[in-house]
Amino acid sequence: MKRTTSATLPRHHKVAALRAAGPELLGAHVSTAGGPASAPARGTAIGATAIQIFTKTPNMWREPVVTPAIAAAFQAAREAHPVGTVMSHDSYLINLASPDAALRARSTEAFQGELRRSDALGLDAIVSHPGNFIDDHDAGLARNAQALTEALRGVPGGVKVYLESTAGTGTALGRSFEELATLRELVGDDVRHRVAFCVDTCHLFSAGYDLVGDYDGVWQRWDRVIGRELLGCVHLNDSKTPFASRKDRHELIGEGSLGGEPFRRIMNDPRFVGVPKILETPKGDDDEVTNDRRMLALLREMAA
Repeated sequence: MKRTTSATLPRHHKVAALRAAGPELLGAHVSTAGGPASAPARGTAIGATAIQIFTKTPNMWREPVVTPAIAAAFQAAREAHPVGTVMSHDSYLINLASPDAALRARSTEAFQGELRRSDALGLDAIVSHPGNFIDDHDAGLARNAQALTEALRGVPGGVKVYLESTAGTGTALGRSFEELATLRELVGDDVRHRVAFCVDTCHLFSAGYDLVGDYDGVWQRWDRVIGRELLGCVHLNDSKTPFASRKDRHELIGEGSLGGEPFRRIMNDPRFVGVPKILETPKGDDDEVTNDRRMLALLREMAA
C-alpha cells in the first residue's frame, strides 16, 4: 500500500496539514510608546500573532539601554499578551555600506546597540536595510558585509539579522536576489548562519519582480538564487506606485498597484506557512488600531 505523505497530498490538503502543524504568524509593526513592554498588548489588540517594533527612535542616533527591569517588564508583557514572534527594525540612520569611514563606524556601533537591545529583550531577529553604496556598488557590498561581520562578532548571541529586499531607489543595495545572496556570502563564515532575509512585497514589485503577472516565477527564482530556508520574514505591503517604479511607497492591502491577488496567493501558499508576515501599511487617524485590525482581518479572510 502506498504511503501518503505531504508531498503526495493535493495542494489544499497540503496547506491544511501545514497550518495544523504550526502556528500562524501574522501581524504588524506596532508602537513602543511608553516603553517596549507596551508592544505585546498593542499586538494582541489588533489580533496579531507576530509583531515588529523599534527598540529606539529610528531617526535619532541616541542609544537607549535595555536595563534588566525593562527586559523583565517586556517578558512579563509578552507572557500576558502572547505573540509568537517579535522582531525589531533597525534605525533608518544606519548605513553599513557608506564610503564615509566615520559614518560607517557610527553605523556599526549603532547596529551593535540594536543587537544588544534585541538580545536583552529576547527578540527573534532584526530586520535591516542593506544600506546605500553611494560611490561604487561592489565596494559598498564589501563594506556592508565587513561591518555586518564586525557587529555580529562583537555581539554574540542568538538574534538573527534579516536583510531586507529594497525597491532599488538611488544607490540602495538589496534590489535583487543576486545582490542579497552576494552580500550574505561576503559575511564572515563564522557568523553567516545568523544572517537570513526579509522580503517586502512593495519593494519586490517596485524593483521589477512581477508578483502580479509572474507570481510563481518570482518565488522559483528566489529558490534558485537564495533558497527558501533563508526566508525569515515577509513584509506585506501594497504599493502606491506602478510596477518597476523603483520607489518605496506603501499602500493598504488591495488598494495599490499589486491589488489583492498576490496577497491572497501568499496567504494560501504552503511555501509561506510558518514564515512571519508583517504589515507596514499606512496607519489610520487612531494610529495602528483600525487600519491594522482591518488589514489583518482581510488577510485572514483571504486565507479562509
